[in-house]
Amino acid sequence: MKRILPALAALPRPVFGRNESLAPGMWTDVHTHPWCQLSYAVRGVLAVATPQGDYVAPPHYAVWIPPEVPHQVFNRGRTEMRSLYLENGAPGLPTACAVLEVAPLLRELILKVGALPPDYVPDGPAGRLVAVLRDELAAARQAGFALPLAKDRRLLPIQAALQDNPADARTLAEWATQVGASERTLARCFVKETGLGFGDWRRRLRLLLSLSALEAGDSVTAVALAAGYDSTSAFIAAFREVFGFTPGSLPGRS
Repeated sequence: MKRILPALAALPRPVFGRNESLAPGMWTDVHTHPWCQLSYAVRGVLAVATPQGDYVAPPHYAVWIPPEVPHQVFNRGRTEMRSLYLENGAPGLPTACAVLEVAPLLRELILKVGALPPDYVPDGPAGRLVAVLRDELAAARQAGFALPLAKDRRLLPIQAALQDNPADARTLAEWATQVGASERTLARCFVKETGLGFGDWRRRLRLLLSLSALEAGDSVTAVALAAGYDSTSAFIAAFREVFGFTPGSLPGRS
């Protein structure tokens, strides 16, 4: 189901908050705006697609989107979303899309600032709260929940097929016969355009796509098999290597 975005010509204050309860499978059209956006899921997993890559935020993480970046927002399961729109130009804020770690203080600031009225008084307590929020955003650590995307026409069908079916186990040699390029050429293109080899790119895709099911409480074994892993232990090892913790300890996991 498509989400209808608010028609805003300008922000009423330096920070404008929106709270939404999203049914499973909602999405937005590709859009841009002249301000920064922070998308945070109190519950559920958010995915943001941009021309440069896909960004996924489970609970305790948020997606940062700079101004004028074309993007779409998706959620697979039921999601409680908090969005903050921020005027551009504050020092220290990220200049590129990123997934940010939301520490406890930052989480409370997102919730409190998101609950402010649109016409809050900038010079009062609300304005000071917003200033602390900006400081905490500038200090937030970036997380590895991102997947760079290639634009080479030979890689596009591979990317699309694996996004639809991450368990697809075709080798790069098999893909080469499908897209009309040599295996060596495809391997070189993957590294050039994404910074990752084909195997590493597919592994990261599989792990990112597994986050929604894990957060919803599906068993690690079921998620591992759906992602194309032959064993639960292999999935856990890959997950730990990429994200730094095991699937069972995913923040927010039911």
